[in-house]
Amino acid sequence: MKNVIVGQSGGPTAVINSSLLGVFKTAKTMGAKTVYGMRHGILGLLKKDLVDLGTVIRSELDMDLLKRTPSSFLGSCRYKLPDPSSDEKTYKDIFGYLTELGIDAFFYIGGNDSMDTIAKLSDYGARIGSGIRFVGVPKTIDNDLAVTDHTPGFGSAAKYVATTVKEIIRDGLVYDYPVVSVIEIMGRNAGWLTAAAALAKGEDCEGVDAVYLPEHVFDERKFLERTSELLNGRSAVIAVSEGVKTADGRYVCEAGRSVDYVDAFGHRQLDGTARHLAALVANKFKIKTRAIELSSLQRCAAHISSRVDMTEAFNVGAAAVKAAAGGMSGIMIALDRVSDDPYICVTHPCDVKSVANIEKKVPLEWITDDGTGVSDEIVHYIYPLVQAEIAPLWVEGLPHHILPLKR
Repeated sequence: MKNVIVGQSGGPTAVINSSLLGVFKTAKTMGAKTVYGMRHGILGLLKKDLVDLGTVIRSELDMDLLKRTPSSFLGSCRYKLPDPSSDEKTYKDIFGYLTELGIDAFFYIGGNDSMDTIAKLSDYGARIGSGIRFVGVPKTIDNDLAVTDHTPGFGSAAKYVATTVKEIIRDGLVYDYPVVSVIEIMGRNAGWLTAAAALAKGEDCEGVDAVYLPEHVFDERKFLERTSELLNGRSAVIAVSEGVKTADGRYVCEAGRSVDYVDAFGHRQLDGTARHLAALVANKFKIKTRAIELSSLQRCAAHISSRVDMTEAFNVGAAAVKAAAGGMSGIMIALDRVSDDPYICVTHPCDVKSVANIEKKVPLEWITDDGTGVSDEIVHYIYPLVQAEIAPLWVEGLPHHILPLKR
C-alpha cells in the first residue's frame, strides 16, 4: 500500500489513540509512504482538511505519548453520510479526492454509526470498481457493537467506573446519617458500562446497592420502594444508566424538561437522570442525596487506562492494516475471546454490515428479575478487560500528553 488514510469518529475513549497508533505504525512498517489523518472524521475528508501523520508522530516518544493521550487526536464528528442514491455527488467528491491522493486503504475508528460509513463507502467503491479498501476499527465505551466480544475503550471506561464507584461507596461510610448517592453512567440503550459498577464489590467493599440498566423497564414507584428497603439508618449508592426508560418509552431524564439537541444520527442528548432520581428520593424521604454524573470523565480518564484495553486497541488497528494489505474491504476487525483463564483474545475480520447500526445489549439473563442488579456472569465477563495498568508519563506532577494538532 502506497498511501493510506485514517479517521476517528463518534465519542472518544481513553485508548482510541492506541488504535490510531496501531494503524499508523503498522502501515509505516509495511511500507506505506504517507499515512493521512482526517481532521474531524469524514468531515475532514469532505473539507480536504488532512494532516500527514508522519509530520506529527516523529519519534518513539511521540508514539508513547499518543497512546497515553485521551480523546481523539485527530478530532471527531457525528456526520451521517447520505444514501448515494439521493446524493451521489458526495461520493464522487470523496472518491475523486481519495484517488487524487493515491489512497489504497481507508480506515475509520468508531462505533455503530462509523461502521455505517464504512459500509456505504465500500459498497459504492465496489459499484464503481474502485480498488480502495475500506476497513472499520471498533471503539466505544458503550460496548454495544455486534459480532465482536467487546470493544476497545470499554475496558478502560469500566475500570474507571468500578474504581470511582468503589471510592464513592467508601466516602458514604463517613456519616452517621443516611445519604443516598445516585451515580449516572453513560449508556443510551445498552447498560454494559453501568453494569461495571458491580465490579466494586469485594472483600473490602460491600458494593453498589442497586444497578439500573436501560434493557429493563424503569418504574419510579418501584425505584422508591427499593430505595426505602435500602434505607435503614444507612447510606446507599445506586448506579443508573443515563438511558433508562419508563414503560411508555420515555427517558427518565426527560421528566420535567425538554431535550432539544438531536445529532445527525437522531440521538437525543441525555443527562439529568441522576438529578431527577436524587430529587425524588430527597422529596420522598426527606434525606440528603447526591446526584453524581460521571459524564465525559468515564471516557477520558487515561490515567487509569486498562493495559489489556490499550493493547487490544492497538491490535485492532494493526489488524485492520494487515487485512487491507491482504485485499480485504467492507469489513470490521472484531475481537474473539478464546479463553477467560488465562485470558486470551484474538482478532478476526467480519462483514461490516453485520455491525453497522446494530446495538448489542446486555442479555436479560444477566440482569436480575426485578431489574435492580446484575448477575455474576457479567462481572466475570468484564473482569479480564480491566486488568493491569499503563502509567502516564508524569511531568511536574501531571500526566503529559502529545501536543494537540494546531487548529
